[in-house]
Amino acid sequence: MRIILFGPPGCGKGTQGDLISKKYGFPKISTGDLLRHEVQEGTPLGKKAEVRMAKGELVNDEIVIKMIKKRIAQPEYKKGYILDGFPRNVIQAQMLEEVSQEQAEAVIEIYLNDQTAKNRLGARRICSCCGAIYNLFVKMPDKEETCVTCGEKLNLREDDKPEVIKERLKVYYEQTESLIDYYKRKRIYYRVDGEGTIETVFRNICSILDEKIANSREVKFAQ
Repeated sequence: MRIILFGPPGCGKGTQGDLISKKYGFPKISTGDLLRHEVQEGTPLGKKAEVRMAKGELVNDEIVIKMIKKRIAQPEYKKGYILDGFPRNVIQAQMLEEVSQEQAEAVIEIYLNDQTAKNRLGARRICSCCGAIYNLFVKMPDKEETCVTCGEKLNLREDDKPEVIKERLKVYYEQTESLIDYYKRKRIYYRVDGEGTIETVFRNICSILDEKIANSREVKFAQ
């Protein structure tokens, strides 16, 4: 089973992906984590990605798809996996289908209105030393703007500044409008409200996945 999670910046897809992985046993694939791993390992793909990243360029789709193909070829991904934030457009979706025999059975958008997304991202802080992430609405450090783990200063990331958030949201909607239509035509698109608590959003996602898994088992038994 392939599960695709997407949604605007700040919707919590990374957190939900971790929860889904823990409950259902499907490993989560984050393209950001893949890129960092390949670069750190100094693989041929990682070196190609590093060159583009050093120039401030986006890593092209072909490199990302090759990384995903390499990862899902590993044994622990044979029964399924979760994709966090990929694909982002129809071209990427089609490329993914070409390299993966596993059909997407649930594409879940975690919807969030723009103001909530801006509030969440504006409240996010990252430790300048250990990289720990805080959200001042959810995980408040004991001492204001100071990391609990190492005591260093917390910073607002460049891409979480108001003017950058506005552009990130604009790009997200431009890219995903056609992607939503694409998956709707395949009848595997679902949408959950991301405005609630982490637990509420997770329950709503689980109700979708439980039904999909149950239906999948019924089909197998019928065969």
